[in-house]
Amino acid sequence: MNREMLMLIDAISREKNVERDVVLGAVELALASATKKLYKGDVDIRVSVDPDTGAYETFRRWLVVPDSAGLQNPDAEELLTDARDELADIEEGDHLEKPVESVPIGRIGAMAAKQVILQKIRDAEREMLLTDFMSRGDKVFVGTVKRMDKGDLIIESGRVEGRLKRGELIPKENFRTGDRVRAMIMEVDLTLRGAPIILSRSAPEFMVELFRQEVPEIEQGLLDIKGCARDAGSRAKIAVHSFDKRIDPIGTCVGVRGSRVNGVTNELAGERVDIVLWSEDPAQFVIGALAPANVQSIVVDEERHAMDVVVDEENLAIAIGRGGQNVRLASELTGWRINIMTADESAQKQAEESDGIRKLFMAKLDVDQEIADILIDEGFTSLEEVAYVPIQEMLEIESFDEDTVNELRTRAKDALLTMEIAKEESVETVSQDLRDLAGLTVDLIAKLAEAGVHTRDDLADLATDELTDITDQTAEEATALIMKAREHWFTSDDSQQTS
Repeated sequence: MNREMLMLIDAISREKNVERDVVLGAVELALASATKKLYKGDVDIRVSVDPDTGAYETFRRWLVVPDSAGLQNPDAEELLTDARDELADIEEGDHLEKPVESVPIGRIGAMAAKQVILQKIRDAEREMLLTDFMSRGDKVFVGTVKRMDKGDLIIESGRVEGRLKRGELIPKENFRTGDRVRAMIMEVDLTLRGAPIILSRSAPEFMVELFRQEVPEIEQGLLDIKGCARDAGSRAKIAVHSFDKRIDPIGTCVGVRGSRVNGVTNELAGERVDIVLWSEDPAQFVIGALAPANVQSIVVDEERHAMDVVVDEENLAIAIGRGGQNVRLASELTGWRINIMTADESAQKQAEESDGIRKLFMAKLDVDQEIADILIDEGFTSLEEVAYVPIQEMLEIESFDEDTVNELRTRAKDALLTMEIAKEESVETVSQDLRDLAGLTVDLIAKLAEAGVHTRDDLADLATDELTDITDQTAEEATALIMKAREHWFTSDDSQQTS
């Protein structure tokens, strides 16, 4: 019987083109599975087959766990101290093994073994096909629609299958069985049954890869695509950069009579593409990303990573785009928060900001409006700047002498110290559960305390717009923080339902 089993292993290995060790491993698993059925508990069994003779041994195993953890499964676990009574050098995470009687391979055992072996072989074949496919380095999956599976498309390329989820299709696309499909390979998940390659046609990476295929200069390293933002099926923006000054990156991507960009849009159901010149200067990059709108001026706020972009009335609708699409895509592409406004709105905002800074300087530095306005005109916007900019810069202000500069710097430092102490005191008024909330900084806690938010429930009760007014966060950041504060509500509800 042992020789016959070895002959069977060799035959299956040759027929299925699978490593002999893989088939041998499948036999060991089948024998272990049959042995486990002889025990009542959830035991751990290992079988070792001699690859030369076919003889096999069976062992029952216990995982060695630390004494502090206790036994979660006594049938397959052993405490470290007890395990060391039998093997002095055994360590946590090792297995304590004892030989047990091996089960004979009867008719039923052989049938069970056959099923395990065949499944193991199918898994091995599938993994081998995937490994071979992925070794080619393809980023775009090209195949035909094989079938539908719960609304997803199963795409077949040779003997490899990919899954294109409904949500990763371009809106209004409709494929039928047998249709040819191209999609981006997003990930490979070997734990998934059937089609382990996850695909997408709506991801920005797919558009980038299509341009790589259409524009040889990208593959040659003469051009680079720095970023992409998409509303799949509607509109997209890509940022391009040339490493060779003789090459026009936008014209190169467009192609003769638009041949290259049309090749991409035709594949993507007519999706319009704005090709933007990438720039190291963030302001210049944003101006290009907002095209076709013409920008009058731009104010960069690096601390908030935002820009106020001023356009005239004629360009306002163009800059914003239908449903805010143009400014949203430009923001995604550049990574900057973009606020579109008219010249009047910009002037009003600057006046309000200047008024706030003026009041701050007058109150904290104990100066009159004239001194505060001089500081504002010279570009000072915070007490930190007054306190810590190089003294030579302040001495260059014609209206200030050295004594005035030193006095202003001293008052600014004193004011900052007083404010820091007040901030620490306000933090003390906040409950510990709120202070422990992940994502909250000391500055945010101080702002919340000043607004009367002292507990996690206080924060959880806020609306997104209320929190953004308090903390100056983005709507996304504020929403995430509020949901984090509400987590304990749902945890409590779940606990009560369970009990």
